Amino acid sequence: MSKRVRVVHRGEIIADTVAASRVCETSQLPAYYLPASDVHTDWFVPSSGRSVCEWKGVATYWTLVVPGQPAVADVAWSYVDPTAPFASIRGHLAFYASKLDECWVGDDQVQPNPGSFYGGWWTPDVVGPFKGGPGSSWW
Repeated sequence: MSKRVRVVHRGEIIADTVAASRVCETSQLPAYYLPASDVHTDWFVPSSGRSVCEWKGVATYWTLVVPGQPAVADVAWSYVDPTAPFASIRGHLAFYASKLDECWVGDDQVQPNPGSFYGGWWTPDVVGPFKGGPGSSWW
């Protein structure tokens, strides 16, 4: 992907890249995985949370800890050992737009995925419906 992808929280640039990977899954908004080399990784500590994706494998969660600011728990996730079809997202982090002040794809500010489970990013070029909101759990 060649569009600039940025993550900003409380005035701090958390991530800024032109090398994000856009991952689409059935009935979900796209998730953007940013290379760790373009993320302020020294502001992240591992969270205790884990989840399993039937497609990508076991996800590890991360808490954002910017000095002098309250921590933001489980704000990002990554796949340390993704399944073979998703090997390209190894060493990348994805972010919950709902827990951050600003996420951008190009000139478009992202709207967070409805609900609290999925972390997809809604941009004007994406058309739904999508999982995440009330009543969509069993699609």
